[in-house]
Amino acid sequence: YDMLLLSFQTDSTRIGTLLLAYDGSNRTFPNLGISEGHHFLTHNQREDQYATKVATIDQYYIRSFARFLKRMNETDDVDGQSLLHNSMIIYGGAIADGNRHTHENLPVVMAGHAGGALPTGRFLQAKKQPMANLFVNMLNLYGVDVDQFGDSTGRMDDLGV
Repeated sequence: YDMLLLSFQTDSTRIGTLLLAYDGSNRTFPNLGISEGHHFLTHNQREDQYATKVATIDQYYIRSFARFLKRMNETDDVDGQSLLHNSMIIYGGAIADGNRHTHENLPVVMAGHAGGALPTGRFLQAKKQPMANLFVNMLNLYGVDVDQFGDSTGRMDDLGV
């Protein structure tokens, strides 16, 4: 997250991707007291002890993301607004349920105002559609005039922009 923040702050780039772990990662989290691999744990969430450990890992990840957003909000951009104000930041995962490998109803956080164009402070229960529909909206807000991206079927109308 520090490198991503620095790249935005120095205007080295305006687009970045940060992969926290690949989908099949069996990374352990000794700093959290978790010796089992993450991938193993997500496939055994019917066991309370494992579900609790997955929740602890998820909380660790979201706290790290929240610190990043806080720093983005505290860092001025070239126009005097915060980096967060001028950004669109997506946080999410590729699988909703590790036991069943479902790719529907993905929890996604979108932060930032896109320079004031994106309303914030909302919870949206979007209709079933490809995630790429959201990316079409994001590209359009970024000034890229596209109607389709990847497997999109158009724009994500639920977003309201």
